[in-house]
Amino acid sequence: MKVQPRTLSGFMELLPREQLIMERIMQTLRETYSSYGFTPLDTPVIEASEVLLAKGGGETEKQIYRFTKGDSDLSLRFDLTVPLAKYVALHYGSLTFPFRRYQIGKVYRGERAQRGRFREFYQADIDIIGDGKLDVTNEAEIPAIIYQTFSRLGLQRFRILVNNRKILNGFYAILNLTEQSGDIMRTVDKLDKIGAEKVAGLLTEELGLSPAAAEKIMQFISINGTNAEVLAELDRYTGKNELFDAGRAELETVVKYLSAFGVPEEYFAVDLTIARGLDYYTGTVYETAMLDHPEIGSICSGGRYDNLAEYYTNKVLPGVGISIGLTRLFYVLNEQKMLNTEAAGASADVLILPMTPDLAPAISLASRLRELGIRVQLYTEKKKFNAKMNYADRQGIPYVIFLGDDEIAAKLVSCKDMATGEQTKLDFDQTYMRIVKGLEQRQSAAVISAQK
Repeated sequence: MKVQPRTLSGFMELLPREQLIMERIMQTLRETYSSYGFTPLDTPVIEASEVLLAKGGGETEKQIYRFTKGDSDLSLRFDLTVPLAKYVALHYGSLTFPFRRYQIGKVYRGERAQRGRFREFYQADIDIIGDGKLDVTNEAEIPAIIYQTFSRLGLQRFRILVNNRKILNGFYAILNLTEQSGDIMRTVDKLDKIGAEKVAGLLTEELGLSPAAAEKIMQFISINGTNAEVLAELDRYTGKNELFDAGRAELETVVKYLSAFGVPEEYFAVDLTIARGLDYYTGTVYETAMLDHPEIGSICSGGRYDNLAEYYTNKVLPGVGISIGLTRLFYVLNEQKMLNTEAAGASADVLILPMTPDLAPAISLASRLRELGIRVQLYTEKKKFNAKMNYADRQGIPYVIFLGDDEIAAKLVSCKDMATGEQTKLDFDQTYMRIVKGLEQRQSAAVISAQK
């Protein structure tokens, strides 16, 4: 009796063409992160539960995949930040600071699977970790990397929203609402979903704030305009709280350096409603939104934190970083038909079809091309010619080489461009250069397209 093949709910499995697009996206991320001096890191998927759950509690512990093997209590990693914290604490003596790493890997959360939400998914993280201190310039470089990453992928309609947690904490201290600041920020976070009027109502009815306090909060989070105008409006609150003033100065520095890093102002905006993780982030925070699809929420988020590895070491290790939910982003782009399938590439650059019983010349040609960096597949199946060409077409292989007696005798190569239909009969060097030039044009195409 056969077992019915199936994929578990909440786990993504891609067809070859889609997988090639995903690989292209990940390669673009690796190249972008490496260009900023980040080193790749890979940590184990399985960790000791006491290590992974050192912080403990909350929704995370409810969602974790936890199991025993013999006497070992083990868990699957639920993000890439906790393993990074363990890694830095464990290898502190062997690392050079600031430590800059990127990691693209799968994480696991046993939450309810739903549209665009997965139980197994890729995260793509970058973090900069300091030893004792970390300059605020890094907090401007991180969103600059976000901008470069999405721009290289071809995404055009997005905006990086920036705020500083010190500003928020300082503002609520000015209003003598420090103890309620967490609840207030959680309520304000609902602004996009329920609107300003309902948020104001929750502040007074559920949190018990006075109408005057609620009005001041709504006025504060409603400050908008250009980045310079928002910063100028914040000057009205300076001189009343040291934490607020520190956050205001850091935010101004980040805005200034973002421009210096080459990020056009239309791609980033100061947004005083952004708070991120209430107990984790301590300085600059980021969220990235797709302007034409606000219902999707943030596609990349992160911020500054004071002490990455406080649960593993007494050393103070401040950092700043961001995370892209890569599987969810891929799902959304695919659903919105924003993926450029022409940019996916193929498993091979060239398919060689031997047209003679002796395969040695075709094998030699394939080896020669591979030595020059061309990915070559040799097709030796006993199929009809049309079936062979259909194979190349379905695989998306851009070039097909025919090698028959005439070509071998004349020391020429017949090569067909599958996209244009153009077929040439040239010597090896000319054919190679034609293939290289064509591949360069194909590889320059962006992965993301079809935007407004």
